[in-house]
Amino acid sequence: MDGTPKRLPSAVLFICTQNAIRSPMAAAITHHLLGDKIYVASAGIEAGDPDPFVGLVMDEIGLDLTRHRPHAIDDLSDAGFDLAITLSPQAKAHADDMTRTMAIDVENWPIADPSATHGSRDQILESYRAVRDDIMRRVRERFGVKAN
Repeated sequence: MDGTPKRLPSAVLFICTQNAIRSPMAAAITHHLLGDKIYVASAGIEAGDPDPFVGLVMDEIGLDLTRHRPHAIDDLSDAGFDLAITLSPQAKAHADDMTRTMAIDVENWPIADPSATHGSRDQILESYRAVRDDIMRRVRERFGVKAN
């Protein structure tokens, strides 16, 4: 990303592998920063299991994801997205396939999976915070949202 905001889409879909960590974080942050300016959703290639660390690190910035239940792209009732932002290699491959049958732009934000982190609880939480903060920075940059 070059730091220049791009046009604001009307509907954005964040896609990761299991819709348990990165894509729900990105959707919640985007909705928080942009409100109703755009429609925001998230999905995974497949539905994973809820991740308790996500709720903890998002709560630290005042966003509640405790009710989020992971779901797959195939579970979405709406396919009217004009932008898909992928957050994992598997998601990028799936989104690239989507462009064959849908008029959708795809952007890839390669973000590490914090669930692969090993170590103490504090080390694991730090990796989740780093992902959250990276997503926050990217959303602000991509959609032209100034920091408070």
